[in-house]
Order: sequence, then C-alpha cells, then structure tokens
Amino acid sequence: MKGLFIISGLGVLAMLAEIFKFKRALYPIVLIGILAAFVANFMEFNNNMSIEPFNNMIRFDNIALAFSSVILITAFLWFILSNDYFNSETSLADHFSLVLFAITGALMLTAYSNMTTLFLGIEILSIPLYVLAASKKDDIKSNEAGFKYLIMGSFASAFLLFGIALIYGATGTFDVLLIRAKINTGTMPMFMYAGVIMMLVAMCFKVSAAPFHFWAPDVYEGSPTVITALMSTIVKTAAFAAFMRLFLIGFGGISDTWGMVLACIIALSLIISNVTAAAQTSVKRMLAYSSISHAAFMLMAILAVHAKFSVSSILYYTLAYSIGSIASFTVLYNVSKDGDETFDSFNGLAKRNPMIALGMLISMLSLAGIPVTAGFFAKYFIFTTLITSPYKWLLIVAVLTSCVGAYYYFKVVIAMYFKKSDKHEPVAFEMSHAMLLAITAALTILLGLMPDFIVGML
Repeated sequence: MKGLFIISGLGVLAMLAEIFKFKRALYPIVLIGILAAFVANFMEFNNNMSIEPFNNMIRFDNIALAFSSVILITAFLWFILSNDYFNSETSLADHFSLVLFAITGALMLTAYSNMTTLFLGIEILSIPLYVLAASKKDDIKSNEAGFKYLIMGSFASAFLLFGIALIYGATGTFDVLLIRAKINTGTMPMFMYAGVIMMLVAMCFKVSAAPFHFWAPDVYEGSPTVITALMSTIVKTAAFAAFMRLFLIGFGGISDTWGMVLACIIALSLIISNVTAAAQTSVKRMLAYSSISHAAFMLMAILAVHAKFSVSSILYYTLAYSIGSIASFTVLYNVSKDGDETFDSFNGLAKRNPMIALGMLISMLSLAGIPVTAGFFAKYFIFTTLITSPYKWLLIVAVLTSCVGAYYYFKVVIAMYFKKSDKHEPVAFEMSHAMLLAITAALTILLGLMPDFIVGML
C-alpha cells in the first residue's frame, strides 16, 4: 500500500519539478523512491492491507505485493536503461510524470478487488502510454504508434466497460469476491456469460494475445525503444496480474464457459506469433511478436484454474521474462542508435564488444527457454501447471512452437558470433548500461539455479 502512495507521490513531484526548477534532480530522486517503495512492499508482507474508507476496493495481499515487487524491480532496471533517453528530452518532467503514473496504474492492477478499481488502473496505466508511444515527435512511425495504440486501446476499454456493465446487471455488485460468491451460489442469466467473454476479449487485447494482437508489432516498432521496453515488461506484468485476479478469483467458478475460448486464443497466439516472428528482419519487431508468444505461455497458467501453482508460475514467468526483455532492449537500444534495427546490425558484435554480446546471448537463451537460465524454468513451471488441466493438447502446440522460437532467437546469436560486420569500431556503451547488463545476466542465471526461491514465496 505504501509503495503505491510513494510512486504516485513521485508522479506528482515530477509534475512540479519544472515549476520549482529541480528537474535535473528527478532521476536520483525517482531511483531512491522506487527502492523505498520496494522496501515498503517487503515490510507489508502478511499484513493484507486495504483502505477501509474506500470500501476495500483495493487490497494489498501477498499476491499483490509479490507482483508489485516484480513491477518495482523492473521499473528500477528500466530507469537505468532510460538514463540517457531522459537526458536528451526537453520535456523531462513531463516524461518522468507520465512513466510514474503508468507505474501507479500498474500497481493498482495488481491489488484491485473491485471492477471500478480495475478500470481505473487500466486507464491510469494506458493513457500515459498513448502519449509516450508518440513521444518521438519528429518520427512519423512514433506518431502512428501513439495514434494506433489510442484507437485500439479505446476500443478494448469499451469492451471492458460493456462486460463490467453486464456482470453488474447480473450480480448487482462490482466486488470481485462477491461476484465469485454469487456465481457459485446459483444460476446466472445468459447475458452475464456474454459479459465474461467481453471482458476476456478486452484483457486479451491488453496482453496482446492473438487474434487481438494486431496493434502490438506496429506500436512496439514505432515507439521509442525504451518505451517499447516499458510496454513489454511493466505493462505486461501488470496486465497479467489483473487478468489472473479476474479470471482465477472472480470467474474461476465458471471456467467451463471461458476455458475453451481461452485455449483457442492461446493456440492461435503460439502459432501466429512464432511463425510471424521467424519471418521478421527487424529485431525490434521480432521481439514484439515474441512477446505475444510469451503472453500465450502465461495465459496457460490462467487456463489451469484449479492448479496449485498457477499464481506462482505466472509470478516467476513475469520476473524471468521482464529481466530477459530489459537486457535485450538495452543491447538493441545501443546497437540501433543509427536507426538500423535489423539482424544485420548485430553482425560481428562479439568482436566489437564481447561483454555486450555475452549479455545479449544470456538474454536470448533465457527468452528461448534454454537451461540453466530463468526462462527454462519459467516454461517448465507453466507446463507442470497446465498438465493438471483438461487442455493438455496445448503442451504439444507449445513445445513445437517453442522450437520455432529458438530459431529466431538464435538468429541474433548467429549474427553476433558467426557473421562479419562492415563496421569495426567498438559499440559505444554507457557504464550504467554495462552494469545493467551485468545485473540482468546475474539475475537470469541465479533465478535459473534457484527457481524454488521465487515459487516458494507464495
């Protein structure tokens, strides 16, 4: 709870930085504030805090605190990545406040217990991102990305609101636990099930699952690289925390209604994303399609409603995926500063900068799910969770498409280590980014060696 107050307070402080002339001090203040929010989260474990005057519309139980901690860890790493991005921006205070308010919305999505708070969290998260996606003002692709994200995001929000209205009409409450109780105690009208499917469509848009993924590659490609990293990590984690709480808790009792629909969405996501990613020439666009594949894996844990470790497996997967994505986008950001985001820009990187290439190698191995990285155990936990469900056939689809995924991740590795580059000068790399790569590489290996530490948290 205190972590949410700290991050939202930092957002307000950033808005005042331009007026009171302390915007250059914002960067260290924000980093210290994020660390303070993480410590506050840690100290609140097992307290199950909620705000009584707000009728318990938001509740920070251990699950919410765990996902909030993943978001805060990722946010800290992301701000290290975005250091020179903020330094080069004229609208420094505005960008800081937009990012911090997006993180505020993300934290709300981990802890909501009411449909109203769910909608507020999604909008507080999404609206700053529409602006940030278009923040590269002199780039037509960035402008297009912001506009496309706004239109498609608004369309998904309309589905979400319509679904909430139908469910409220059937149950007479917005409270997730009361909705669960009403569903479990009697027969519900048919329009409530329509509301559940509409909310499923809206949430699938938010996590960019096929066939509601069409916005993601264009928005990811057009946005500034550091903003793409933000969307790929913090936004994805928050969206899955919200998705999980809604469908495992609120609609878990009627999983037979939405289970097969979600299973088909997962299968489509796995096939479309991996096949399309393999055909890409842009690394950034490839990472966008691969994020759809990773979304499908996390949806598998939600599909296994009655599995014991569904929540823990999603938590571990979001952490492993976020760390791997931050590392890959850090390298991409530095390699593609000349505007070349193709696989060819990675040619000969191992000779031009061996340490950067090693960091990217570990990241690609983790995202591909190769032992002994965190990504391997992330997929392993998802598979062991899904095997207890009636949708075991998805395991075959997941294994086969993962082989395709290994192909396009290793395209980057082959380019770095086995292809020659026309350029011979070393890749310029900030010390902070080198430290970030070292931290993410160490965390990836450490989580791969001690996976039970995270899974055992819950």
